[in-house]
Amino acid sequence: KYTKWGNPLKLFELANKPCPHKGLNKKFCLLFVMAVPKKESIPAGVIRFQGLFDWGGLYYHIADWFKRYRYFLFEEMYKHKVPSPFGAEQELYWYGDKEVNEWVRFRIHLDFHLWDMTEVEVIKDGKKKLLTNARIEIKIRGDLIFDWQHKFEKSKFTRMLRDLYLGYVWRRETSSVYGDMIYYRMLNLHAYIKKYLDLQTKYHAFKGYLGEER
Repeated sequence: KYTKWGNPLKLFELANKPCPHKGLNKKFCLLFVMAVPKKESIPAGVIRFQGLFDWGGLYYHIADWFKRYRYFLFEEMYKHKVPSPFGAEQELYWYGDKEVNEWVRFRIHLDFHLWDMTEVEVIKDGKKKLLTNARIEIKIRGDLIFDWQHKFEKSKFTRMLRDLYLGYVWRRETSSVYGDMIYYRMLNLHAYIKKYLDLQTKYHAFKGYLGEER
């Protein structure tokens, strides 16, 4: 298991042990013993919504966002629970990958949870259409994945070089440059989804119940 650099007790324990690797000073010995995480997780926020919306349209718009920014999108999990008197329940997990360069990969995760799902028939442009009335929660988080091609997994020495690069040489660039890039990209996705749901609220308010066109 990886050990976080911020654990002072672990650092103290390792620093006071003799180095098992001959010819290495104490700092390099610590790099051998303590592996630097190859992944850095970054939370981006949660969207909660309740009301009428076009679930199929939301599905399409999110998939289109990933395509627009050149992410490969995967649907890892889909669960549909037997409807209760209040409606159905669904859970979905998506993630999108983007290879930034030979060293860094971005991964954006989306966790969907819907409760009390029911279908409501409305009239739009003179045609009947089914909308979804539900409570929905969408969690957005991201990962910076390093050495995604596993070029430094060939030996203990190459892994040590990778950890040295990550832990000392490249730490500032990792956090300030690539960390900001994926964080603000996820904020863009957050705003994009929220705007879509807000527009659904404005357009479909009372529409399903009154059977009126707007």
